[in-house]
Amino acid sequence: MTLDTQRKKVAGWVQDGLKLSEIQNRITSELGLRLTYMEVRFLVDDLKLVPKDIEPKRPAAPLVADKAQSPAPDSPTAAAPDAGEPPAGRGGVSVSVDQLARPGAVVSGKVTFSDGQRATWYLDQSGRLGLLPEQANYRPPEADVQQFQTALEGELSKMGF
Repeated sequence: MTLDTQRKKVAGWVQDGLKLSEIQNRITSELGLRLTYMEVRFLVDDLKLVPKDIEPKRPAAPLVADKAQSPAPDSPTAAAPDAGEPPAGRGGVSVSVDQLARPGAVVSGKVTFSDGQRATWYLDQSGRLGLLPEQANYRPPEADVQQFQTALEGELSKMGF
């Protein structure tokens, strides 16, 4: 398969309204290339493609949680414990970004999933996303993972990533 054919496939997937995570999966299954989420973002950007925002209201839920967390930046020592508390019972996924990244990470933070389970997330220097759940062997629901990635992308774009 030629490079031009691969570009057209990716452009078609973007036009079809696929999310970046879905494009990432298709690149792996159909083109045989394993790319990180960030590499897919860069690829789409380099091809000057703009993903469609099918769900513009979803980022609003994390913004509500961020408003609840707004006192945390005033207190640098209390930022880490407060980041895990606010998002409780709304049923959505909420993401917060640490003021000081974990060792070995470019950026890190906390996430609370719709079932109330919490985890620490981080993005390393290679662009790999890691998730460290508080409960051993916890795996978030697929819908929550997609909401998490969307919310995280929104938060990181605010920070210039």
